[in-house]
Amino acid sequence: MKKPESKGPDKERGDTPSREDIDRILDATHWDPFAVLGIQQTAGGGHVARCFIPGAEKVEAFSLDGTPLGSLKCLDPAGFFAGPVSLNSFVPVRYRATRADVEWTVTDPYSFWPVLGPMDDYFVREGSHLRLFDKLGARPMVHQGVAGYHFAVWAPNAKRVSVVGDFNNWDGRRHMMRLRRDSGVWETFAPDVMDGSAYKFEIIGPNGNVQPLKADPFARRSELRPKTASITAPELKQKWDDAAHRKHWGTTDKRRQPMAIYEVHPGSWQRGDDGSFLTWDELGDRLIPYCADMGFTHIEFLPVSEYPYDPSWGYQTTGLYAPTARFGEPEGLARFVNGCHKVGIGVILDWVPAHFPTDEHGLRQFDGTALYEHADPRQGYHPDWHTAIYNFGRTEVASFLLNNALYWGEIFHVDGLRVDAVASMLYLDYSRKHGEWVPNEYGGNENLGAVRFLQETNKAVYGQHPEMMTIAEESTAWPKVSQPVHEGGLGFGFKWNMGFMHDTLSYLAREPIHRRHHHTEITFGLLYAFTENFVLPLSHDEVVHGKGSLIAKMAGDDWQKFANLRAYYAFMWGYPGKKLLFMGQEFAQWSEWSEARSLDWNLLQYPMHEGVRRLVRDLNFTYRAKPALHARDCEPEGFEWLIVDDHENSVFAWQRKAPGEKPVIVICNFTPVVRDFYNVPLPKAGFWREILNTDAEIYGGSGKGNGGRVRADVNGDGAITASVTLPPLATIMLEPE
Repeated sequence: MKKPESKGPDKERGDTPSREDIDRILDATHWDPFAVLGIQQTAGGGHVARCFIPGAEKVEAFSLDGTPLGSLKCLDPAGFFAGPVSLNSFVPVRYRATRADVEWTVTDPYSFWPVLGPMDDYFVREGSHLRLFDKLGARPMVHQGVAGYHFAVWAPNAKRVSVVGDFNNWDGRRHMMRLRRDSGVWETFAPDVMDGSAYKFEIIGPNGNVQPLKADPFARRSELRPKTASITAPELKQKWDDAAHRKHWGTTDKRRQPMAIYEVHPGSWQRGDDGSFLTWDELGDRLIPYCADMGFTHIEFLPVSEYPYDPSWGYQTTGLYAPTARFGEPEGLARFVNGCHKVGIGVILDWVPAHFPTDEHGLRQFDGTALYEHADPRQGYHPDWHTAIYNFGRTEVASFLLNNALYWGEIFHVDGLRVDAVASMLYLDYSRKHGEWVPNEYGGNENLGAVRFLQETNKAVYGQHPEMMTIAEESTAWPKVSQPVHEGGLGFGFKWNMGFMHDTLSYLAREPIHRRHHHTEITFGLLYAFTENFVLPLSHDEVVHGKGSLIAKMAGDDWQKFANLRAYYAFMWGYPGKKLLFMGQEFAQWSEWSEARSLDWNLLQYPMHEGVRRLVRDLNFTYRAKPALHARDCEPEGFEWLIVDDHENSVFAWQRKAPGEKPVIVICNFTPVVRDFYNVPLPKAGFWREILNTDAEIYGGSGKGNGGRVRADVNGDGAITASVTLPPLATIMLEPE
């Protein structure tokens, strides 16, 4: 068996390594250690074994089955040994090392063949590998009959890369890696490494300087902050019970399905009695039943990839492939997702491919060069968050991110990714003044690399995992964000409707007497409501940094604030678009959200707060039960104004409809005045049932209404109208009997 060619300094120098080679091994600066260490063929056709075992005084070589192969001679007291061995081919060997009366065994990592092959190099370099997470990082395997971990990392500009960790006393001389020149990937098989071992990569950059130890970009598990090492993790083992759930979402038009999303920060939804984070299993025991009872269809988590700084809420991640250690092992997250799917709840993750923090153990200057980021700060530095921006135009970087999107669907069965800060990716001049940005090749401000990356990622996600969806947080007028790539779009499934959130919250913050002058803050949104597939977001961003909670934003005294909020929620659930509500707002938490503590669950003992919670629950189940309210959320034929111009009374009414289904009429009165005998045009004569009234006493309202039904009659001019009582600061919904 012929050993692969190694072109190291030792090549053709005889049976004994040169002093230069030994010194370079001892100080871990040898760029091709596999040409020196392990099993080498001699000029006469025999074989010698060479090893570096610090602290050893004597070393003997053995085959894997324990057959003695020979004793090695110490060539340097630091622990460099070499000697002839009785072998006819290149096979793995073990050494028995002794020092005084201490004895230990070492399996030689330099005696193993490479794991990756030429096709891996080709796909890595091309950026077309769709299972990169099965090739790079730390992978458990049995290689040439020995169990251990295969480590691989992309660092094309490095002079030397070693994997260091608990298993080698963090000594960069022990597991120096093999460079695959065609791809810039360094790899090694480390025998006998166990699950749960902490590790990092030690890298010498092109200038010869040792970089700060780097966490593994593809690590599947990490240490709990403030520690920053990666952890060797076995393949995820989870018995999935979600085939029916995934089949449903993979074969249906998601735009025509009800989606009521509960946005959650898992570290502060609830806490343990001692203030500690709940584990994924504890969250599963509490959060899943709560969401099922409340009628939410999806849970959307703020980022759960590993991140070092709690107040970043996960949006400055240093480990895209590793679920944060704050909530336990990765298997716990898989069990949580599986538990959600068993009761029909989807799981969406916030995903952050826009930027990354500059912590020294992270991606910045990874191999001593601007590898993942742009070297030019006008392109590679984000002025708002003081973070680094990915170089989307580099194929390996785009592939790293694209594979991460696929990874969450493949390994953890997540139902979707909400992509953070898309606007900052699309525009080269985002948050920059004149002269602080570099135009694209055509002189424009569009980031063409980011556009291609988003399009390719969306194509891959929907192509590989049709059960998944992607949602863009995009705050500009960029066209066709949620249109297919083949139609010139970015390829997202949905887009957050930031304009809806801004305009409607502005309207509800005004005193009712002034709302007549701002009527268009409600009506304007329907001019563009169907230009994208929208999600209506009342997200975490609206209840932090001095903005106040949603209940605190409402105008008026306490009673009016609650009434306004109830009317607003029903208005939103009756408005075209999918729904998203941040945790705590479903029971009208007064205080701003803080990631450092639990929600104020004690508020539910008070009727007004419990009333809001009951209303949100009823809205969710009404929205899900009535196809008219969801089946045409993204299509104009599902909406028709009935009253659009009653500025003086601040009244709005519209019809929601779907083919073959009963219509639902939504009527909003945004003044604290009861309006008796108010004429509302309706599409059909006869009795209409009041299916929801936010002024009902069970929700904390005054109890005004229509006794459960209204009657629509044909007028002399042929119009069909009903005389309706409009409760104060309330929304009602009607359905034909």
